[in-house]
Amino acid sequence: MKPSHPNPSVALAEVVVDELVRGGVTRFTVSPGSRSAALARAAQEHPEAEVAVLIDERSAAYFAMGAARIGGAPTAVITTSGTAVANLFPGVVEADAAGVPLILVTADRPPELRETGANQTIDQLKLFGGAVRWFWEAGPAEDRPESNAYWRASTARAVAEARGWEGRPGPVHLNLNFREPTVPVSDDGRTKAQPFTSGTEGRPGGKPWLEARRPPGTDLSFLSEVEKARRGLVVVGEGAGGSGTYAALAERLGWPLIAEGLSGARRPPAISTFHHLLEGLPPALRPDLVLCFGKTGLSRNLSNLLSDSSIPQMACGAPGGWADPERSLSNMVAAPPSDVAQAMLDRLEERRGGSWLERWREADRACRLVIDRVLDSRDTPSEPRTARDLAALEVDALVVGSSMPIREVDTFASLTPATVIGNRGASGIDGLVSTALGAAWARPGRVTCLIGDLGLLHDSNGFLGDERPSCVFVVLNNDGGGIFSFLPQSRFPHFEKLFGTPHGRDFGKLAAFHDLGYRKLERASDLVPAVRTGLEDGGIWLVEVGTDREETRRMHETIANRAARCLAPILG
Repeated sequence: MKPSHPNPSVALAEVVVDELVRGGVTRFTVSPGSRSAALARAAQEHPEAEVAVLIDERSAAYFAMGAARIGGAPTAVITTSGTAVANLFPGVVEADAAGVPLILVTADRPPELRETGANQTIDQLKLFGGAVRWFWEAGPAEDRPESNAYWRASTARAVAEARGWEGRPGPVHLNLNFREPTVPVSDDGRTKAQPFTSGTEGRPGGKPWLEARRPPGTDLSFLSEVEKARRGLVVVGEGAGGSGTYAALAERLGWPLIAEGLSGARRPPAISTFHHLLEGLPPALRPDLVLCFGKTGLSRNLSNLLSDSSIPQMACGAPGGWADPERSLSNMVAAPPSDVAQAMLDRLEERRGGSWLERWREADRACRLVIDRVLDSRDTPSEPRTARDLAALEVDALVVGSSMPIREVDTFASLTPATVIGNRGASGIDGLVSTALGAAWARPGRVTCLIGDLGLLHDSNGFLGDERPSCVFVVLNNDGGGIFSFLPQSRFPHFEKLFGTPHGRDFGKLAAFHDLGYRKLERASDLVPAVRTGLEDGGIWLVEVGTDREETRRMHETIANRAARCLAPILG
């Protein structure tokens, strides 16, 4: 760091940004604003920082979330004061629920301007309430010898808290007060500030001021119950990480592996048709114990199984998380799921799967054949086939929207080679365009996104960022809210106006406005070539798949009925 700074505000901003970088936070999203000028400039000029600028603060939060999800390290979000901070709230809610490490660095007016009617001054103190892991109000910068240690130690703690020091990873909020001037010269031509001359050096060798570590350790006191069970299941949901570990554990136990669409574990030897196999929970497939890793809840049939409190269930979630919505768990372990799975793998002896595992695999093969035959029987684009075909592509990452897109992947996709992410912490449809672009920014390569039409329209501001990483968006356009056709309100008056919500928008015009590559499919078989072309050409592409909501509902019913008839003789 420089031995002196032009003023205290610049010193505070440069120290905080530098300490974040030292803690491994190297990606910053910035939305334009005046009070945050010192922060934006500090991030842009730091030699080890990457900066993306987004006009919409809500999009900026989700863009940062995409980068954090795919990269694993916290991402920082810089905003100015006032409503700019409030616009971060949807992203904060999702990051809290999903355990995504975000560091919200919000500029604020100094305390003397609060409750005076001063422009762009709101109460930002603990604005996000309990949704953040930690809140720090820095106070106005002052040229004092102890300032450097105060700023650096607090910033180092923020990184530790975001990574999950007291439990689950998640968002933290740093609210920094800036008096003018906030740039190296006077903001208004009149206000002057003395240079900041106190030391601002960090630790030698680029190290963080404070390195906080949690000691490893996993409680496996429930292992004896696992060793006794013979008809068990390994179920993996979102946030589990370490896909190879779960496959190895299932093989070691001789149990079927059920991996939801966002689990990252939907690879061999996973059972891809579990949703259909569990319809009505056939006695032949009823387990005597279930091992759950991560957050589940996409499949109604799997949820019905997990709500049965008579079946012993061991859940392994992230530290500090509480995942027992049906109050049916018998054991819960607060440790990273992949660590628990690896510890079990190290302790358990290998078994043979026997008839229990083979029954599942035989049913899975038969059901897979039924699904693929129905989906391939015609070349008209459909939502289930689009999800299956897109999920099968060899890409670096697949980002999937909430509501129907992720359910289509979960229900109809076979095994998925890509890393799959989505915003299912709070399950909102907002922010997915930005999340996908943030993931593509953090992991440049072959990135795709399956999104619904309402989700795309809701976050089209995400296309306004200055970073335009390569990403192919496949939009399922059923002119409204498709998921509601599967819910009871579909039978009541005013359904179209209140729930179907047809929009009638032209996505070709939207693509042209945002300078995106665009193609509208006429045949289902054109999807894979269109996506591959977009990936090879680079840039942002929009591939539109027009579907009909009622036809999608009928296809779901057809596949469910044919699967049931096929499985009856196998499952008895």
